[in-house]
Amino acid sequence: MIERTIKPRLLDSLFKGKAAIIYGARQVGKTTLMREIERACNVPSLYLNCDEPDVRQALTEKTSTELKALIGKTKLLLIDEAQRVTNIGITLKLFVDAIPETQVIATGSSSFELSNRIVEPLTGRKFEFHLHPFSLEELGQIHSPLELGRLLETRLIFGMYPDVVNSPEAATETLRELTRSYLYKDILAHNRIRHSDVLEKLLQSLALQAGSEVSYSELAQQAGVDKVTVENYIRLLEQAFVIFRLRPYSTNQRNELKKMRKIYFIDTGLRNMLINNLNPPELRADIGNLWENFVIAERLKHNENHGTYPNTWFWRNHHQQEIDYLEEAGGALSGWEIKWGKARFRVPPAFVAAYPQCPVELVNRDNLLDFVGARG
Repeated sequence: MIERTIKPRLLDSLFKGKAAIIYGARQVGKTTLMREIERACNVPSLYLNCDEPDVRQALTEKTSTELKALIGKTKLLLIDEAQRVTNIGITLKLFVDAIPETQVIATGSSSFELSNRIVEPLTGRKFEFHLHPFSLEELGQIHSPLELGRLLETRLIFGMYPDVVNSPEAATETLRELTRSYLYKDILAHNRIRHSDVLEKLLQSLALQAGSEVSYSELAQQAGVDKVTVENYIRLLEQAFVIFRLRPYSTNQRNELKKMRKIYFIDTGLRNMLINNLNPPELRADIGNLWENFVIAERLKHNENHGTYPNTWFWRNHHQQEIDYLEEAGGALSGWEIKWGKARFRVPPAFVAAYPQCPVELVNRDNLLDFVGARG
């Protein structure tokens, strides 16, 4: 069993008078984690799966008296896929306020469905956690650094979803199923998404441009919709934990880009399946961008798993000089250049001149494990 990095923080948040909310894409292991928490707490518990119609009915528009009758002497209440319950925020608020001796843990497979329904009712009454696919740091529990290094190419191509990692012989079919169903399920259920073919075209365009600056106008043209629609779709894809964005860094230096964005996939296996390319690195023309996506996604997972949320950017000017990744934490700015190969790199003079106090380091296969906290 691979223990999830957020588990100790989640356990520490319990029985403090607040609900614990676990966000994450489908199939990343939210139910498994919740069951592990249940075993660790070893108190009377009740698991409710909101995919079941009768469970949804039992939690919808109920009084605190009815909710108390439902859970009895339960001390740990586990509500899975909570976003499927109408007005779930009100129900969770009643549990927290009227039954404070019972700890509630709720999961949701997309933040746009769950958080929009709980933000106001649960203000000051919740701890929030994000569960991602496995990280290299988590795989380090069962693999030595040497073994992780050997597995890098496989993980780069097939990604880090638990079912993909745990059943490598079925990895291709698992990824195909994820892209066909789970990837679209929550998004297409949203009332602002009406054209699955547009979503598919947009995802493929984003996959092809992962690691490159993207233009919403060009994406709109490729998908056959207007720019506003593209912006809405991208926002929903981000809230469904499919992609994430990096903004360009600028302090009003004239030559720096200010409008473009880079869009990455949280899981490179999904990205590769979307473009139907599971070829090994030596046969790929996109290996540089794919590696950049993988590295930055692993850094994102490392930061969020440990509850740190630095400001993040990329830097590029109109002379095509660039730094792949920047972080600002505690007022200190740091940069990294990400390379698949071992070639040397030179920090652009324009960047040095503008930000002389910002160190820039190289990240490649030799030191990736250190960059993402996976060396132990």
